[in-house]
Amino acid sequence: MSTEPPEETAENAEPGTPGESADTSQTAAASETAPGAAPDAPAEAEGTAAENTEAESTEAEDGQTPGAGQVSEAEAELLAQRAERERIERRKAERRGPIEAGGKLSGTAADLLAAVRAVESGEQPVAPVSEEARPAPRRPAPEPVRQAPPVTVEPVPAEGVVAAVREVLARGGAPEALAAQAAGLLGEGAAQALRADPWQLLRVAGVRPEQADGFARALLGGEAGPDDGRRERAVTGWLLEQAAVAGHTALEVSALTAALARQGVPDPEEAVQTAVSDGDVLVFRDPLPQTDAPAPRRDTASDGDGDGDGADGTEEERPVRVLVALERYAMAEESLADGLARLIGSAPRQDGPDAEWERAAASAGGSAGELIRAVAGHGLVLHTGGEASLAEPAALLRAARGLGLRAWAAAHTPVGRTRFAALLEAAPAGGTGAGDPDSGGSGSGETDAGVTAAGDERAGGPAVATVAGLLSGAEGPGRDADGALLLDLLVVLDAPQLDVETAALVTESLPDGSRLLLAGDPGVLWSAGPGRVFADLLAARVCPQIASRRPDPGPLGELVSGVGVGELNQVAAPGKEVVIVPVRDPGEAVHRTVQLVADSVPRAIGVPVEETQVITPGHGGAVGTRTLNAALKERLNPGPGRFGGFDPGDRIAYSPALGRTVPGRVVKADAEGLHLSCAGEAVVVPQERVERSVRHGWALTAHQAVGVRWPAVVVVLPGDAVQALSRPWVYTAFSRADRHLSVVHGVEQALPRAVAEGVAKPRTTRLPVLLAPQVPAAAG
Repeated sequence: MSTEPPEETAENAEPGTPGESADTSQTAAASETAPGAAPDAPAEAEGTAAENTEAESTEAEDGQTPGAGQVSEAEAELLAQRAERERIERRKAERRGPIEAGGKLSGTAADLLAAVRAVESGEQPVAPVSEEARPAPRRPAPEPVRQAPPVTVEPVPAEGVVAAVREVLARGGAPEALAAQAAGLLGEGAAQALRADPWQLLRVAGVRPEQADGFARALLGGEAGPDDGRRERAVTGWLLEQAAVAGHTALEVSALTAALARQGVPDPEEAVQTAVSDGDVLVFRDPLPQTDAPAPRRDTASDGDGDGDGADGTEEERPVRVLVALERYAMAEESLADGLARLIGSAPRQDGPDAEWERAAASAGGSAGELIRAVAGHGLVLHTGGEASLAEPAALLRAARGLGLRAWAAAHTPVGRTRFAALLEAAPAGGTGAGDPDSGGSGSGETDAGVTAAGDERAGGPAVATVAGLLSGAEGPGRDADGALLLDLLVVLDAPQLDVETAALVTESLPDGSRLLLAGDPGVLWSAGPGRVFADLLAARVCPQIASRRPDPGPLGELVSGVGVGELNQVAAPGKEVVIVPVRDPGEAVHRTVQLVADSVPRAIGVPVEETQVITPGHGGAVGTRTLNAALKERLNPGPGRFGGFDPGDRIAYSPALGRTVPGRVVKADAEGLHLSCAGEAVVVPQERVERSVRHGWALTAHQAVGVRWPAVVVVLPGDAVQALSRPWVYTAFSRADRHLSVVHGVEQALPRAVAEGVAKPRTTRLPVLLAPQVPAAAG
């Protein structure tokens, strides 16, 4: 790899790999508080989640702040998803009884253990998933015209309600800018609710306990104390929400009580008991994984005969961990497990003879053929690989549509949708175009006439949507009378980005007998929302897993592949595909970054400024996105920033909803709001939402960049970012580049150390435990 910036002098660049750089000053760590680098307990989450987290986690709670005069795209999407979630619950209730593990406790618990055992004693065994009768083979009729489902619009809070809340906030010394959000969350009686319980202010995004405490003292005076039950209840919920921001769907009781103690709650155990008995949180006793379980505890009355029971015939106690969770995430995880088990246990529809599937698989060859065979016979399949491996899901989609299936793909971003659609359209007209290097000519174009791109032409173009558009009804094939998607096969790309709530909506929206392929690169950062769905499924081995054998090409592919296995290799880069730019301090890092984007990369590599993306670990700090974007705007598009700091031509990162970031540009600003162009689509952001949902976008964090690739990428590693680095972060940042990668390197040996040792921080989830009793036999 090159060790100097393009067309820069040798004095500015020193030889070596990304792990060998010049000395650098290391200031206090400005860690990226992203779910991909999630803390493993609220102790870490509570200190940073509201201050320096990525835009998709803190800037885009659009559903909480109603618009001034119209419903935004984000509101419509969130409302449609809420309606869909309610429909899912109705379907589940009709199909069988309620999920006992998700039921609320009632009554007063003497202590937490009694509450836990009350839940356990009320559990019923999960009904086995029975194989449904196979429908007769069929060829579907042409796809119906998609009709977007009607969206019920929530009323905008009356100005009088907002004004009353503003008055209460002012009296308590809280920012009046929170009035609209608080009114939207608490409803018409928001002002009265805040007077009666000031700690409800914690429900507003970005508010911390110490701020809510100050607000409460201003309103209640001496009545406000750390032992107030209202405070204990609010802080318990806030800690679990912060854990969700950090990626956890549940917390161990010990972690929650420790976090409550740090927040000054006098009796944390009693606070948890009260939350359980009041139904604010749910409690679970999950068996520990076999590898993590200590030696089983035996009943004191054990007869010692080794048969696993005590003298009175009772069974040994199984080692368990006691978890607590908010109902929202617990029910989503339960629903997801139920939907996955239904797909795994129900027989896929036989929409074409086995011989046709086999001809399609033989034509594709290699791991693409293996993927087609697996999907032909299973309701759920996992596919892993890098960017080049996308050719295999593309081959599957073309084969399925050639066989007459209603098959669609869904990406997480509009850019990902466009890239996959281009991949489908670029396939050779006579074949699948997905042959593996090791398949011996599988990409030669020899294929059965039925397995061509004609299926896409018949459907009016590549059948690719975004996940959000598919669920909301704005994109995709539409739904039947029961609300199920009109699909026989759904391919979800970038599957590691699925959080539990989105994944639950996807699985429950699929009809019985359909097929689901989750495809993605397991090395990238996990979802911005709670859960680690793809990783949990890979570890559980409950369905077929097909690993692609198509490596990403060139020096960049070699570098990223090494990072994926924990090795930071020096690669030959004759075309300056990889360049290392050592820096000594934050000021030099900012200067070199601007120089690379504005001059060196366009001049030496031939990639224009608008196709070069900067990626840095966090928003704050001396070299965070805020500082870099300010410097890049001054150089590339200077202006007064008359509309919320933005000018026409500014590159932006738009977050329409939590966990979603879309790159774009500012077109203009007027009375309607800020007009953006995002992935070719026109977007208008109302003025009151601009501050929370739009950032400048010349520089992004790695989590914001997931699902998107650029011709050239400049990754900035300042000395104060050491604690933010991990193997998934480096892998994600480096793999965003198609043609050229520059690394502004100021972390010395911290980079190779992070690649070798910096695995993703664990997330506490229940999905593996929930799947175990429903899917007793692991699939190959």
